[in-house]
Amino acid sequence: MKFGMNSLAWQSPVTEIERLLALSKKYECEIFELALEDFTTLDPDRINKAIEDSGVQIKTVTGVHGPTRDISADTEELRQLGIQYAKDMVDFAVAIGAEVIVGPIYSAVGKARQQTPEEIDLKWKYGVENMKVIAEYGAKYGMKFGVEPLNRFETDFINIVEQGVEYIHRIGYDNVGFLLDTFHMGIEEAGVPAAIRLAGTESKIFDLHACGNNRGTPGLDNTNWGPIRDAIKDVGYDDYCIIESFTPDCVEIAKAASVWRPFSESPESIARDGIPFLKNLFAG
Repeated sequence: MKFGMNSLAWQSPVTEIERLLALSKKYECEIFELALEDFTTLDPDRINKAIEDSGVQIKTVTGVHGPTRDISADTEELRQLGIQYAKDMVDFAVAIGAEVIVGPIYSAVGKARQQTPEEIDLKWKYGVENMKVIAEYGAKYGMKFGVEPLNRFETDFINIVEQGVEYIHRIGYDNVGFLLDTFHMGIEEAGVPAAIRLAGTESKIFDLHACGNNRGTPGLDNTNWGPIRDAIKDVGYDDYCIIESFTPDCVEIAKAASVWRPFSESPESIARDGIPFLKNLFAG
């Protein structure tokens, strides 16, 4: 297992990649997950130089899905913008050597509504059809996609692993699997270990967000981590383990994700305390 931080915990949008990778190295992270919030602040050549200088790899990138990045939106214009954003993420990920794109690619964060059965069917139709387009585009470059179920307050689409399995099966591409996030699972799943085992047997897990139940530091929260570790090991997942927290400055999703306050003593303390905890946890 390789451990690291998501950029959303430290800076959003990212403008100081050198500083963030240096912090990652300071706290003994092997990897760093880059949120692609604003492409105008991100230069692939600069990022590749920072990767080389720090020795910290970027193998996963996460989408930041605001209202104009929604492949299941009601309007064709917004759906096309969502598809283009996903294709742009693929191109950017290839340029920096990343292998997996993760997040709630199926919808905009914060879109949570009561819907009729007909509206729900149409949302699934758009979400599946357009994800097929994205998966096929990514497959040309060997890119994988981790679909992330979100809690009910952040999406009305995919809330639990069981729904995610259905979504991934309908898409039918081998390069589409799961990003599992313990924060969301702790809200929505009846049993988190059982949901992990379902994801790992009925589909593939491409990324793991190990997050405190309050979006703060894992190990300083009330999550029962032992059974989660055991389930992850049972399904043979051993790739990336990322701490995702948020800064209130995140332009695209701060309001949708209800990011109103700091979640820890300091942004750095999440890595200082959380990374050793997770390494010890999975060493057990």
